[in-house]
Amino acid sequence: MPLVNSKQILLDAQQYNYAVGAFNVENMEMVKAVIGAAEELKAPVILQTTPSTVKYAGTEVYHAMVNAFAARSKVPVCLHLDHGDSYDLAVQAIRVGYTSIMIDGSAKAYDDNVAISRKVVNEAKRAGVPVEAELGRVGGKEDDLDVEADTNTDVGEAIDFVQRTEIDSLAVAIGTAHGFYAGTPVLNKQRLSEIRDNVSIPLVLHGASGISDEDVRDCIRRGICKVNFATELRVAYTDAVKELLREKPETFDPKALGKVGIEAVKQLVKNRMMVCGCDGKAETRE
Repeated sequence: MPLVNSKQILLDAQQYNYAVGAFNVENMEMVKAVIGAAEELKAPVILQTTPSTVKYAGTEVYHAMVNAFAARSKVPVCLHLDHGDSYDLAVQAIRVGYTSIMIDGSAKAYDDNVAISRKVVNEAKRAGVPVEAELGRVGGKEDDLDVEADTNTDVGEAIDFVQRTEIDSLAVAIGTAHGFYAGTPVLNKQRLSEIRDNVSIPLVLHGASGISDEDVRDCIRRGICKVNFATELRVAYTDAVKELLREKPETFDPKALGKVGIEAVKQLVKNRMMVCGCDGKAETRE
């Protein structure tokens, strides 16, 4: 089916108390793996590219790949710009055909974050594309950005931010971090519940790689409707390729490397979808 936007699938997740898995993809093999997992589990799915991934091949290439696989799929597939770092990149992705956009102004002063988020929303509305933005700071490393300390989302600012920007979903900071964790993460779940009680739009959890399954499920119970996974997919793909080369160092066919990478990523994605509870939630079409 054609690519869908993220608005309705996240509203459905919000209504029925599950989350949609959102998976960062780097190449054709990962695109194939993620959509294949969604088809096997009959799950709606969001595929994401970051600014550094886009630099690697271009928004046109990633859109063409995802769109081609989505056209053959019977489950809803959304293509999302993750951590869009500029208005120009957001507009480029919209014009190419991305069906969901994140503008990340969380590193800016609050009013500047409001301003750039509102500017992107104004452009996206004309194209019917929903917008995610981030308030507070998620720690760790995402793309080329390092954040040394977490600043949890303020409830009062969240209310004001959503009203002023008119975004469609809000990424919240509650103690998660991008990448893998050096120790056991301590999540401010009470803050998440407070935000949910005061903000009506779907909430997004970044930095889920390395969080326990039970913590993810608890965050979903407390209002998270979209959960992002990135680092662990890269590790699964790369580890599978390394293992094949250890066992069969004579392997030279890139397709052989891709096949083991696809299978490893597919199995991981299926596990994460079941943790999110989105398996079986897709409205499939012939």
